[in-house]
Amino acid sequence: MKAFLDQDFLLQSATAQTLYHQYAAEMPIIDYHNHLVPQQIADDHQFDNITQAWLYGDHYKWRAMRAHGVDEKYITGNASDEEKFMKWAETVPYTMRNPLYHWTHLELQRYFGVTEVLNSASAKRIYDHCAALLKTPEYSVKNLLLKMNVKVLCSTDDPIDDLGYHKQIKASGYAIKVLPTFRPDKAMAVDDVATFNAYVKSLAQVVGYGIQDLSTYKKAIGERHDYFHACGGRLSDHGLEHIYAEDYTEEQIAKIFGQLVSGANVSDHEKWQFKSAMLVYFAHLDHAKGWTQQFHLGALRNNNARLLGSLGPDTGFDSIGDFEQAKPLSKFLNHLDSTNQLAKTILYNLNPGDNELLATMTGNFQDGTIVGKMQFGSGWWFLDQKDGMERQINALSNMGLLSHFVGMLTDSRSFLSFPRHEYFRRILCNLMGQDVENGELPADIEWLGKLVKDISYTNASEFFNFE
Repeated sequence: MKAFLDQDFLLQSATAQTLYHQYAAEMPIIDYHNHLVPQQIADDHQFDNITQAWLYGDHYKWRAMRAHGVDEKYITGNASDEEKFMKWAETVPYTMRNPLYHWTHLELQRYFGVTEVLNSASAKRIYDHCAALLKTPEYSVKNLLLKMNVKVLCSTDDPIDDLGYHKQIKASGYAIKVLPTFRPDKAMAVDDVATFNAYVKSLAQVVGYGIQDLSTYKKAIGERHDYFHACGGRLSDHGLEHIYAEDYTEEQIAKIFGQLVSGANVSDHEKWQFKSAMLVYFAHLDHAKGWTQQFHLGALRNNNARLLGSLGPDTGFDSIGDFEQAKPLSKFLNHLDSTNQLAKTILYNLNPGDNELLATMTGNFQDGTIVGKMQFGSGWWFLDQKDGMERQINALSNMGLLSHFVGMLTDSRSFLSFPRHEYFRRILCNLMGQDVENGELPADIEWLGKLVKDISYTNASEFFNFE
């Protein structure tokens, strides 16, 4: 029987152990998609305790605590930080076989040197130990990132963000590149017309001129895209249920925009047309600058209306959706490709039943101009766990070229989540090692080690080409 979370955790063969320890483990991290707060990096924020670093904003843990019967007071309510941690510690033993159990103990080990399991008996001891460390300079936000060998991380930012904290980080000479990602979803979110018009007004304030028609609206968005590029941005990102790919003309979109800003009624079909047109416009901007566009597809959000009303969005009430993906995605990508304006693209899937769908869709639009131009992205959200990662790796291996995959990301709001890269690398090495042990791959350790290094770091470095 192996010890829990020992040095060969998840590595079930000698080949896997060699691939991980000799090739993957020491590779730097490019975390090209996350939701970290740039201000906390710029200010080199110091957490008072592990609750602040771990439980604030982590809806993964919140969902588990609710399922365990923990009162909302100890999740998003007004209980003290220590009380919230104790409730999480009570929950942890019941998360066995949920990825939270692995992540929790990996993070305790890698950041704080804690090797005992977290439960009610150990909670106070672990809380005090971590709090004492977090108050030292070595555990500031910047040093937490350096501790994990991070080289580049890309935050997720709205077009109207002034990116002042990104500039501050760069001016400080910080060793890690912290770059913005252009996420213009609010600029096409016309389901709530009042909210959309408030956004248009905010955009007008940022660019310094009035926006009355589609032409000036697109001009303003284009200027913000230019601004992000000047600040080091090289990626865009969208979080969508599915791609919008309705037929439209520019005249129709101009009319729809006019109706929207005047507060007139707009049909659902016209809203879909507007979203379709804006997606194409964003994609054209990305292609013109050599950016990479990312599409996170398949989340069914805000399912619990009662708790959404009291707690707001992004608080743990989203799930996997079952939307039609293939036809609109094919139509959208084909439209861009037909004019040779299809940028480098990463497609992330949330429904495991669509893995092969997206993996084969990327193959339709590889054109030989860029290695791995079309990427089937890593397992994310509900799928960034052992089974989800294995299924994504296997689908990509079967339908495309795993060797050109740009690898893992955290997609996280926590500065303690970077051991997820280690988790992915161990899973990758274990799958490849098992194939060698089974005689399905040659025991060419040097070549396999190169592939492991490439997937862990080098492919992303070359693909994104951050300056």
